[in-house]
Amino acid sequence: MGDSLRGKTAFITGAARGQGRAHAVKLASEGADIIAVDLCAQIESVPYPLASPDDLEATVKLVEETGSRIVALQADVRDRDSLKTALRTGTAELGDRLDIVIANAGIAPMAAEGAWQDVIDVNLTGVYNTVDVAMKPMVKFGNGGAIVLTSSVAGLVGLGSPVAGSVGYAAAKHGIVGLMRVYANVLAQFSIRVNSVHPAGVDTPMIDNDFTRSWLAGLAQETQGGPDMGNALPVQTLQVEDIANAAYYLASDAGRYVTGVALPVDAGYVNKR
Repeated sequence: MGDSLRGKTAFITGAARGQGRAHAVKLASEGADIIAVDLCAQIESVPYPLASPDDLEATVKLVEETGSRIVALQADVRDRDSLKTALRTGTAELGDRLDIVIANAGIAPMAAEGAWQDVIDVNLTGVYNTVDVAMKPMVKFGNGGAIVLTSSVAGLVGLGSPVAGSVGYAAAKHGIVGLMRVYANVLAQFSIRVNSVHPAGVDTPMIDNDFTRSWLAGLAQETQGGPDMGNALPVQTLQVEDIANAAYYLASDAGRYVTGVALPVDAGYVNKR
């Protein structure tokens, strides 16, 4: 356990499991207190199970084991007022400060024909809502800070298939880069840094399910004889801790002059394209 983030508060969306849980545990292990939010309900167009209240409770226990405090609430990133209420509740309980924001909530209904609007609403509008409700308190509290937006390698290259869920996913993840670059400029005067991380495939329930595996297998078959879809390094999937370590670097003083950067954490995937 470290103390590089002691006294700081982090707001993390999609925190019930997967990458969001890993972010919460990593930042907490470095001393940060956590405001963790997640929908904890199903979205009809998503063909795999989303996180549950029990998943969010498991995140609470893991954070508490680090010795840090956590306020965990169900909130929908598509609903700005819901997010704003959750953030106000968390900062009121943990102390009036906000230093780190990780806009991580996302869905991947890649093989779903009717998922365009849902994936745009969650993966792009949800990120906008997260930053929008968080930046004013960050400026008001006056401590500077860091915002990390979770994109994907699909936000840097034309990865996908001509299905609404897949095209929407790529469009949303590309859109996150635009948000990041604008906010990096707007918030720099307040010493708030904004960056995005772009993982390749990560071993999470979003990837490790029958529906996504089937879509990936079909995509590989479609591109047979075309570009190599594998990573450059000899690893098929990354672990959640790999992404959490990168986000921690961007959120900590180790990355205090890093802003406006789209950082691939991808075992060389983008470099091969």
